Amino acid sequence: MNIDFALSKPASAARIVVAMSGGVDSSVVAGLAASTGAEVIGVTLQLYDHGEAVKRSGSCCAGQDIYDAAQVCEKLGIPHYVLDYESRFRTGVIDRFADEYAQGRTPVPCSLCNQGVKFTDLIAFARELGADCLATGHYVRRLVRSGQAELHRGADPRRDQSYFLYGTTREQLDFLRFPLGDLPKSAVREQATQLELAVAAKPDSQDICFVPDGDYAGLVKRLRPATDAPGEIVDLTGRVIGHHPGVIHFTVGQRRGIEIGGQAEPLYVIRIEPATRRLVVGPRRALAVQEVHIDQLNWLGEDQREISVKVRSLAPPVAATLIGDHIRFAKPEYGVAPGQAAVIYDGSRVLGGGWIMKTVAAPFEMASAA
Repeated sequence: MNIDFALSKPASAARIVVAMSGGVDSSVVAGLAASTGAEVIGVTLQLYDHGEAVKRSGSCCAGQDIYDAAQVCEKLGIPHYVLDYESRFRTGVIDRFADEYAQGRTPVPCSLCNQGVKFTDLIAFARELGADCLATGHYVRRLVRSGQAELHRGADPRRDQSYFLYGTTREQLDFLRFPLGDLPKSAVREQATQLELAVAAKPDSQDICFVPDGDYAGLVKRLRPATDAPGEIVDLTGRVIGHHPGVIHFTVGQRRGIEIGGQAEPLYVIRIEPATRRLVVGPRRALAVQEVHIDQLNWLGEDQREISVKVRSLAPPVAATLIGDHIRFAKPEYGVAPGQAAVIYDGSRVLGGGWIMKTVAAPFEMASAA
């Protein structure tokens, strides 16, 4: 398999740094880079201290994963560096994840990680090594049109990771390469088998690597115990209709766990008020959002207002209009949670995005019609 790394010089004179998590995707990228004839260096981030990392499975950048990355580099005959970023990852990603939940928001830690240690710091290190590019195993595409690099969704919609990379800057995009963007996962595993890599059949890592068991509430409770305090459940008028065990157990749009019977309609979490530890609940139509306000907008496109937007990683893009830092949906959108990312597209191209800071409810009549 031949992959064009879009190098500005002959491969024999180029140096490619590969971000290696220890999984099959980044390992195949390293193999593809090595096949070009360029000098290739593998770099892995250690995001947990050794005593904690070796106990983890189903995560990435942990003890076994570092070992796997090293073994792949040895097989390919390329050097391998391990960078200790445990402290920076804890403060920049894990602590912020807990703080967001404590504030009644729903964070996207993968985007935080990509905007911080995964790209900012790794790119800086790759440049220090004199690299011509940094290659990763993300399923997105980098296309160059009219001399400008653009970020596009991965060709395989089941693997596309563009939602988590919206914060990539123009300067970073010039330096990054995503060799797997046009490939399905099956082709990547087949390539790993052809390269005789031991990770060819290794399972995929969890989306949130530092919560491999999926118990987000348990992690946040340990880091921010106040989030586990019980509180009131109120309806849209403020009337107390029940009690909950702690706001950490709920997110906007959630139905499960409210456990209040005798209502005319099923109840959903409409809003979380962490200062008073109250959950505001109501019928599904009360979840309808007409507009969102975003913060820290990263923009990769040109001037345009008519866009499509994803407000959750697994949600389909929906039609909207962008006015400054406001996004107005063409039709009411449901279950939009502050703290999530609003990622903006033009077809397959990622135009940018930002953090959802505030939502504006759609009138009940609009929600009912939708």
